[in-house]
Amino acid sequence: PFQIVPFCGHIKGGMRPGKKILVMGIVDLNPESFGISLTCGESEDPPADVAIELKAVFTDRQFVRNSCVAGEWGEEQSSIPYFPFIPDQPFRVEILCEHPRFRVFVDGHQLFDFYHRIETLSAIDTIKINGDLQLTKLG
Repeated sequence: PFQIVPFCGHIKGGMRPGKKILVMGIVDLNPESFGISLTCGESEDPPADVAIELKAVFTDRQFVRNSCVAGEWGEEQSSIPYFPFIPDQPFRVEILCEHPRFRVFVDGHQLFDFYHRIETLSAIDTIKINGDLQLTKLG
């Protein structure tokens, strides 16, 4: 029962402190990258604000995150203790929303924090997933 990628789904009621987004999937055999974004609506033109975009880049083993507010991308963050994704292997990403930040876990290990750049958490109501993966579960 794989979800089709690219995937775009609605987050009921938007984000709020204590709310968690779960993304489970399997990395493709020869991946280049995949991305998970939490956005304020689905608009493409003008582009919806991106509260957090997580991008796993396999070529340089980076897991970068950024946000886009009013069409402007912010400062990219890329420091991680290790690169958690393995080709052809399952993974579990959890994005926990706290009052000042998102806290991101992969396979149960906290990997990094990302401080909110969009203040209105309830406006963050869409999840978009694309790239070299199969989605097995969203929650």
